[in-house]
Amino acid sequence: MSSKSPAIAQTSTGGTPGTNTVTVLDPAKSNTRDKLHQIYASDPKYKKYTQQVEKCLNAFDNVHEWADCIAFLKQLLKTFQSYMQFKEIPYKLIVAKRLAQCLNPALPTGVHQRALDVYTHILSVLGTEGLKRDLPLWSSGLFPFFEYAATSVKPILLTIYDTHYLPLQAGLRPVMKSFILALLPGLEEETGEFFDKVLSLLDRLSGTVSPVFFIQNIWLIMITMSSARGTALNFLSRRLPRLHADEDITQIVGRDIGLMIRAFAAALEDDNLLVRRGALDILLQSMRIDSAAIKRAHSEDTVILMRAATGVHALQSLNTTLKDEMFAPSGEYSESRPFKIFISLLDKWEIGSALTDILVLDALKAIRFLMQRDAEEHNEDISMTASTLYEAVEPSILWKQLLTAIMKDLTEDSKPGAIDLTLFLLRSLPMQDDEARSIHLPVIFAAIMEVLQREINSDPSKAAKASVRDCLALQEEIFQHIPLESLSQRPGLNAALQTSASSLSSLAFAYAFYGLEMTESHSSSEMHNPLMTVLEHMFCISQVLSRSISAQQGGSIELRTALSQVLRVLSGLVRTADRNCDATLTLSWKPSEWLYSMLDCLDLEAASFTLVDQMVSLILSLHGAQKLSPKLSMDKRPVVSRMVKKLFRYLHADLATCHVRAVSLLWSIESTSRPHEVESIIAQSMCSPESRNVSEAHEAFGVLWRLSEDDSLPGVRLKVPLMIVLETLKHDDPSLRRVGETWMRCNLRSYIRVLEPVLRDLLDPSIRRVSRISKVSGKEIGGFVYERSFDQRYVAHLLEILLSIVQFGGQGFSKSARSTFLKRSHDHVLLQRLSLAGIDANTSYLDALIEVLSRFLQSEPKDQNIPIMQPLNTVIQSSAIDLLQIIVARGEIEMLAIETLEPAVIGKLFLCVHLHRLDLQNKLLRFLHSIISASTSYVYNGNPPEDRSGEGSQESGKRGYTVNSLLTQTITDGISIPQNRPVMQHWLDFVLMAVPQFQPALQTVISPIADCLCRQLRLLLSDALKANQPIANERYPRVATDAEFIMLLNALERLLVLGLTQKSDANSQEVDTPLQEKPGAESGGILGYVSNVFTTDNASAAVEDQLMASNLMSHLPGYKSLHDGIRVLLAIWVNMVWYDTTNLRPEVDSLSVIYVRTHARSRRVLEHLFRAYPTEVLESIIECWDHDALLRSKGSDQPAAGIFGLVDVLIANARSAVHMICDSISVRISNISERSRKPANANLSDVALFNFLEQYFQRLEGPLALQVWGRFMLLAKDLASSRDFKIQVFLALKCLCILGDKVTQTTAIDDKRIRKDLQETFGKLLDACVTFVGKSTDQPNWMRRTTKESMVTNGRSSPTLRGGVSDMKLDEKPDSSTVTLPDNAKPTWGAELPSQITAFIASTAVPELRRFLMDNDKVASACSNIVYYIVSPGIKIKARPLDADVVVVDIFREMIKIPPAMKVWRVAVIDVLYDHRIFNSNSGVATKWKPIIKAVFDGDKTSFPDLLSRVATSPSANIFTNRENEMLLRSLNLRRLALVLFTGEKNHFLTQLPAIQEKLVDILRNVPSPIVQCEVYLCIRVLLCRLAAHSMTSFWPVILTELYRIFEQIMDSIPSDGSEDLQLILSASKCLDLLLTLQTEEFQIHQWIFITDTVDAVFRPDNWSPESMFDQLAEVVGNLPIPEPRVSSTSLAFPVHSERALRKPILKSIRQIDSIRDLLPFFSHVSISSYESVYASSGNIDWEAVEQGILDDMFDGR
Repeated sequence: MSSKSPAIAQTSTGGTPGTNTVTVLDPAKSNTRDKLHQIYASDPKYKKYTQQVEKCLNAFDNVHEWADCIAFLKQLLKTFQSYMQFKEIPYKLIVAKRLAQCLNPALPTGVHQRALDVYTHILSVLGTEGLKRDLPLWSSGLFPFFEYAATSVKPILLTIYDTHYLPLQAGLRPVMKSFILALLPGLEEETGEFFDKVLSLLDRLSGTVSPVFFIQNIWLIMITMSSARGTALNFLSRRLPRLHADEDITQIVGRDIGLMIRAFAAALEDDNLLVRRGALDILLQSMRIDSAAIKRAHSEDTVILMRAATGVHALQSLNTTLKDEMFAPSGEYSESRPFKIFISLLDKWEIGSALTDILVLDALKAIRFLMQRDAEEHNEDISMTASTLYEAVEPSILWKQLLTAIMKDLTEDSKPGAIDLTLFLLRSLPMQDDEARSIHLPVIFAAIMEVLQREINSDPSKAAKASVRDCLALQEEIFQHIPLESLSQRPGLNAALQTSASSLSSLAFAYAFYGLEMTESHSSSEMHNPLMTVLEHMFCISQVLSRSISAQQGGSIELRTALSQVLRVLSGLVRTADRNCDATLTLSWKPSEWLYSMLDCLDLEAASFTLVDQMVSLILSLHGAQKLSPKLSMDKRPVVSRMVKKLFRYLHADLATCHVRAVSLLWSIESTSRPHEVESIIAQSMCSPESRNVSEAHEAFGVLWRLSEDDSLPGVRLKVPLMIVLETLKHDDPSLRRVGETWMRCNLRSYIRVLEPVLRDLLDPSIRRVSRISKVSGKEIGGFVYERSFDQRYVAHLLEILLSIVQFGGQGFSKSARSTFLKRSHDHVLLQRLSLAGIDANTSYLDALIEVLSRFLQSEPKDQNIPIMQPLNTVIQSSAIDLLQIIVARGEIEMLAIETLEPAVIGKLFLCVHLHRLDLQNKLLRFLHSIISASTSYVYNGNPPEDRSGEGSQESGKRGYTVNSLLTQTITDGISIPQNRPVMQHWLDFVLMAVPQFQPALQTVISPIADCLCRQLRLLLSDALKANQPIANERYPRVATDAEFIMLLNALERLLVLGLTQKSDANSQEVDTPLQEKPGAESGGILGYVSNVFTTDNASAAVEDQLMASNLMSHLPGYKSLHDGIRVLLAIWVNMVWYDTTNLRPEVDSLSVIYVRTHARSRRVLEHLFRAYPTEVLESIIECWDHDALLRSKGSDQPAAGIFGLVDVLIANARSAVHMICDSISVRISNISERSRKPANANLSDVALFNFLEQYFQRLEGPLALQVWGRFMLLAKDLASSRDFKIQVFLALKCLCILGDKVTQTTAIDDKRIRKDLQETFGKLLDACVTFVGKSTDQPNWMRRTTKESMVTNGRSSPTLRGGVSDMKLDEKPDSSTVTLPDNAKPTWGAELPSQITAFIASTAVPELRRFLMDNDKVASACSNIVYYIVSPGIKIKARPLDADVVVVDIFREMIKIPPAMKVWRVAVIDVLYDHRIFNSNSGVATKWKPIIKAVFDGDKTSFPDLLSRVATSPSANIFTNRENEMLLRSLNLRRLALVLFTGEKNHFLTQLPAIQEKLVDILRNVPSPIVQCEVYLCIRVLLCRLAAHSMTSFWPVILTELYRIFEQIMDSIPSDGSEDLQLILSASKCLDLLLTLQTEEFQIHQWIFITDTVDAVFRPDNWSPESMFDQLAEVVGNLPIPEPRVSSTSLAFPVHSERALRKPILKSIRQIDSIRDLLPFFSHVSISSYESVYASSGNIDWEAVEQGILDDMFDGR
């Protein structure tokens, strides 16, 4: 800002006295100020007054302690009191700032009192209008002070509030939130001295505005101020009225219910438990969730409140309820005493009879109660008393009373007490009285049955009553105590009734017998046998109940229980009557009707097994009963079917308790019914279309089969269901197959039971055959021919079933069939058919089965019948082969049978090959292999050996076995004939398994087969590679499957090993011994690691032995074949690695399977071959890995991982692997004259070996790294001692870093020798590399290449060498004579080497410096070299120092972690920091430098004071100094200070805050340049982010005063477009924007000065006028004339505040403005935006956006 601007004088002097707050908005304020200015401007006393105040204010600069403050305030007050005639305060802005500073809480109370005295005088002078006019100035100091004021000071402050502020009335509306905030701390303690006074003051304050507006400010405070929530809740708990649920609360809490909800939600989520509890109390008291107001709120607001409320753990108090104790009565006499008295009275008949009639039932009930109560204690006294009482009572009286009570229970629906009592007597007391058993119980039994029949017949539902069911239970119990003959005749009556006794019914007879009177006449016209009467009644009851249950579809469980009880008694009666009655009992019943009523009830799902058992048993009993007429018959199939199906349901696994009985009933039905009827019904149920029913039927049949005995011939009588079960063993449906397998495993019992019916049908006499000789290719083959056709389908079906049985049975079937002889069979038909077939019955079942199957295998149809019979004959022969193969493979077959089968099988196989029949070849080959295996086993000792794993047994068997003459030709033809190609895999499988068994006979065939296999592999590999290329047309090339590859590899591996082993028996021991298994090569135990670190003699000797063996083997005849095989295997290994992960082609799934599986199998073959040739195989693998690194797809490391996995498999000992690789490197890097031997592979370079070794080291663990340490250090020392730099030095350094990292993590690093070797070797290699990079700076290509570019090389470490495995032509062989490259022809490195070295130093070498060098001097020296040769040139070459290469930054970031290197790198970082181009970079680059800059100021305590001194440098006295340049330098220093502060963490620079404040205040006072003051506000923004808000308490008066001054001057003098002041205004606006975003508690009490922080920001009243500074500025700027159209350089995007959004600055994206109009959107919307952000964010701040905005303002990015 130029010196001509009027704002300059005001900035430096504090403003024009008394007139610097004039605004153009309020006419009254403007007129008042104009009049005062006119009056005072010409008054000399006012000028003197102004001078005195200025002089007094200047004295504040000399204040150093609190006593000086008191003196200053006294002088200031005295000055004001001297000129009380003036109603204006000169320099009021500065006066307000000084007074606010004097109210600092850190100052003593005396200073505060003096400051308040000054405030009191000023406010008295200004009056109400003056205070209203300058309210922001004086309130900024008074409002925050009340919280910290001492007890003696608070009355003065409250008096000021009461006397001067409350009279403002409506003028307090803009300041309402801040005023409430100032007063709320007084409500913290209810017992406080000022609690009531503050509460009263708040009440009057509420009266100055509307109560609704006041409460809305309370809600805002609760949302934004966590420290004020407790006091706000204290106020609400006393002033918020209790509201009803249906009451409209908007008149009390405001129309914005969401604001209130968010306030309570914030309180409920507060960390303070008391705050949460208080909020809950108020909600329960005045703001219930079910109130109308909450219901009318938005759903989002309700969710917010409920989320907060449910997160509070409410405290609940539990009340414990005590129960009264129950005291048991203590008797004074025995409980049996009354009964004993009663018994004694019974001895006297006169008394006893009468007492018995009246008391007997009550006495028995009482004694029953006592016995049941003491049942667990077994009170013998009570039991004995009960027995005595029962015996003492007269039976006729007792049973008469019981009969009367029972009839009453049955007819009157009363509680069945008498029935229960009778049951108790029969069950608990011994029945020793014959009179009761033979007379009373039969009479009562018949009478009760008649009553039951009448009751149930009249209403079947009565059977469900408890009394009827208990009565039926009583009938069961009575029936068990009475003899049958007692029911056949009635006891005698007296003479008067004897004549009519025969015509009485059972009930009438019982009444007459006991002398009871009947209400109705119950007589019978015919004479009845009591037993017949009971039977008829029971048949009637059972039929009525069954019909009722059927009609109700199961009825109630009570009805079914009643029916079960009736049937139980009826069954006993029927069996007893049929067994004991002499004459036939003719009943009046209809058996068929009764039967079908029973079956209808039987079919119901609700019928229990007990009921079913009783029904079926009763039906069977009635069917077989001979003494009942008319007779019941069950010959009809529907009757049997219904019973069988019902019983089948009870054979399920979950009804195991029913199985035995159900099976017994089924066999009873099968024996009783017509032949095959039950079998047919079971088969029908097992063929149900529903899978669930099928599974259940199979399960049920399995139970039936398992529980049936062998002598019942279940295989014959239940053949059809058995075949259905056996068919499931080969069914396609997994569910059915599982069912069958489960059946066989759980229910079989014996395999002979299922074999007999199958063998019987296979020997059907209708199958007739004769012998025949066939001639094919000059060979005669014997066999059979069928004379006529037969049912081939049935035979094939039987064989398939038999195959499934044999497969399932396994060894168990074979042993059972071999140990069981035919003559033991119970099936006479089977024995007859065996005799007709010429099979001796003395043989076993197995021999007979083999003979039958062999005949089927050799039988062919006649020529004329071939078209018809051949397809099914092939199926029959296939099944026969499967069966024979399984039987032979299990070893349970005699040698004679094997010798008979072998020629037949070979002849059949020869016939199939030449007749091009492919279907049976694979099965015949497997069968032949089993035969040969069995034959060699028998040759061993005449019997199968117990252990065939020994080598001796195999050799003996092989040499003793005679090979069939036709076998060799058959194998040759099978592989070579083109038409046989589809089954070539089966032939290879046969060769792979069978050739080792008769190797000596086929020794000459091994080599041709191996050659053939190699040719096949090359062809298949070529096809696979072509298939993986893009297809030009739609025709896919033929590709071998993974199975073909694997079969060929298996055969090749086996044949190569067999051929070499047979040719070199003398050297087999050396070849087969793996390198890692040599004795002496390992030192056992962990303790041997350290002692053998440098002991490589054993390993060296082992390697030398292997090298000698390798040289020896290279001259063997099989060596060339071996290399051809390795070459093919490596070609597969390299080329068949799957990379295509895009899955865009449909064939990639199949190709991936082929590639992956073939790759895995080739690895196993290489492992086997490595044991014989370690060096050659290892170097070939490394060469393959090196070429693969060139050819693999970008970003794929799977081949490398596979290679190292292969090496781990081949060489289990890491020491041996490293020794071999180091030897190979040494051979190549040494001079030709010094080489002791030639490299095994001249195509392999030392660079590739180093790269492989580096990757190998990365996979090692600490102990293994220690093992290889000694050998590698020998190689590294040789390279470190070299004078000239070689690429191998860098490669050795990389390997050493990896290995050293692992070794230093072990205890071996404590060894001085290891530590010294590591220090020296690492230091030399690192210095050589750093020096090489430094010398390359003459042509610094590495500095101009990005890191990404430097890492993209040609994919390998040396120029591509032709002739590698990857480039081999598949049909060529490599040249065996290889020549070593001369030294001058070795590959050289290009310009990317220095960049790779630099990147490695940054990423690996520097972080490991302290671990490897250990000595601080050595570490500092190494760092010095790196800084000198790499870092400094990398920084200097850049136009912007922060844009240095990433590698340089990474080196700095690692070096700051090394304390000894502090002095080395500090200078370089300081140079970067003080470079004038530092802020030209962008903020993204600067972020990486934050920890580096922070480390400088953390490590060097002089750096920060030095920076502050640069900031506070006084202006130069040189008149020739460029003022503008001086201001620019100072602004840069201020920005550097902001950058340093920004790099720290929270409160990191808290101790330097006083010095920083001093410098910033000094600049604000003495440096008016806008460019400098812009940086001050940037520093303030950084301080706000990096320091706790309360630590800046003393700084707030200065910040507020300066911000107020800047924005007030805009209203006085609008800056012109393009003015220098615009950037200062923007910086101040951003500072305020940040303050509003952070919403710190210290600033919230002041923010009303700048924005409208109440609900007026959104809901403006009718007579609203702008009071806050930004709202006034919005009107001032908005009223400016609109200039010509221009392109605005700014555009503000105000955030959309969604729920739980993060607050972020509005001006974040604004970098500069060209006109004050650019800030108009900010001025206009900042109040609303701030309110909405508080409303939506719940206090959450987007710190990332805040800090990014500061960084963007700090770095220009130019």
